[in-house]
Amino acid sequence: TVDKDHSHVGFTVKHIVSKVPGEFNTFDGTFKFDEKDLKDSKVSFTIQTASLSTRNAKRDEHLKSPDFFDAKKFPTITFVSKKVVSDGDKKYKIEGDLTLHGVTRPATFSAEYMGTQKDPWGNTRSGFSATTQILRKDYGLTWNKVLDGGGLLIGDEVDIQVDVEGIQKK
Repeated sequence: TVDKDHSHVGFTVKHIVSKVPGEFNTFDGTFKFDEKDLKDSKVSFTIQTASLSTRNAKRDEHLKSPDFFDAKKFPTITFVSKKVVSDGDKKYKIEGDLTLHGVTRPATFSAEYMGTQKDPWGNTRSGFSATTQILRKDYGLTWNKVLDGGGLLIGDEVDIQVDVEGIQKK
């Protein structure tokens, strides 16, 4: 089970000439992982869209509005894996379905297995760091503004970063 206090879900997207970060503060998930036998490995993750934060209240409200995530109509973002494959030493590709803004599309996360360790309270913990890039227009997130000097206010490519520490169920 994902330990929310030791995990993070973030993203960056181009804004004019730089990248602006954001994060989701409310999420839940589970994963099953056997480094020696990947066929039964799986991931399920749910993010509460309204928990979005870019550290700017006005921007956050706009991102939660129907112009972008439409958090009232689409309260969750989900990822459900279909397959986990090795991609080198401690590296994996997690293939599955990402549902965002009511649209489900295939997505592949590049993941690094950070290890497994007992904590001071006797729990077994495992950690992963995973990234992917999506095109927001593929999910119906098309709001933008043309700049006077040419180009667009917001880029289409969104980099997603998920750092997860999970606690094994007893």
